[in-house]
Amino acid sequence: MPNDLSALPKAHLHLHLTGAMRHSTMVELAQTHGVALPPALTGEWPPQLSTVDERGWFRFQRLYDTARSVLRTTDDVYRLVMETAEDERAEGSGWLELQADPSGYASRFGGITAFTELLLDAAATAAQATGVGIGIIIAANRTKDPMEARTLARLAAQFAGRGVVGFGLSNDERRGPAEGFERAFGIAARAGLLLDPHAGELTGPASVTVAMDRLHAGRIGHGVRSVEDPEVVKRLAAAAITLEVCPSSNVALGVAPDALSVPVRTLFEAGVPVALGADDPLLFGRRLVRQYEIARDVHDFSPPELAELARMSVLGSVAPESLRTRLLAAIDAWLTGHAARPATGFRPG
Repeated sequence: MPNDLSALPKAHLHLHLTGAMRHSTMVELAQTHGVALPPALTGEWPPQLSTVDERGWFRFQRLYDTARSVLRTTDDVYRLVMETAEDERAEGSGWLELQADPSGYASRFGGITAFTELLLDAAATAAQATGVGIGIIIAANRTKDPMEARTLARLAAQFAGRGVVGFGLSNDERRGPAEGFERAFGIAARAGLLLDPHAGELTGPASVTVAMDRLHAGRIGHGVRSVEDPEVVKRLAAAAITLEVCPSSNVALGVAPDALSVPVRTLFEAGVPVALGADDPLLFGRRLVRQYEIARDVHDFSPPELAELARMSVLGSVAPESLRTRLLAAIDAWLTGHAARPATGFRPG
């Protein structure tokens, strides 16, 4: 059984921009810019979180917003994206899809268009330096007016084919029903973007159904609560809609009581494509390899099953076809040659 899962080639499809920041970087930037961090971000790390009620989600969101506030200069953004790409390379990722809501950064960086241009340039620079391909998913905030989501969808469409690969919808499902965002997703669909809303995380399988039927999701962030309705699981499997399952996040936020309760194996054995993701390692303390370790150590995934999870992440991505082919071949090589040649796994660049 392979021990070093960083050597397993993979794609990372569920990672938020600020949530990808190294804890040490957040602390350093806060000191540089005179930002006062609360004890939850400077004391015992990762912080203790729970979102079983809206107050808990508000606390989580407040910590995230505080962490984002340490980004004050263009150099800070370039540093964040470069370090993120370096961390992904170290964990075996050959392709990263990074989610961001430009409206959360616009006030400090000249507006949503200027920030998007900055982020795309930072991503291109980091990709060139590390060999990790990076696509940007622009995600709207479901707790805000759907008109703002349409503005962001038009922004995403403007940069389609220029580094923006998808359009998403995040934040607390309990406060922003997906039905109100159909027009925004229609704009993104007409631009040929991947439609990737969060659903089935804090609310049940009906949220996943709405994401499929009303938003025409091509991929779904989280989706773990779909297992509460076997018919929804069957639909996901039949349509081959990839779920971005984030075990550490699910436990940290109280979506699941423990890692064993995250339905990774249930979904996998039902034929639903599963792409493991780290979500917000800044706040949850675990990056991508840890999610594969959970699959191996908690859910008893064998090396062939771990390789299949990695394949699912690549096949569920919007990576360029040449990179997908290269990654898939490297996954096969990892599976057949890892025991004898542990250094033969894919390394970007």
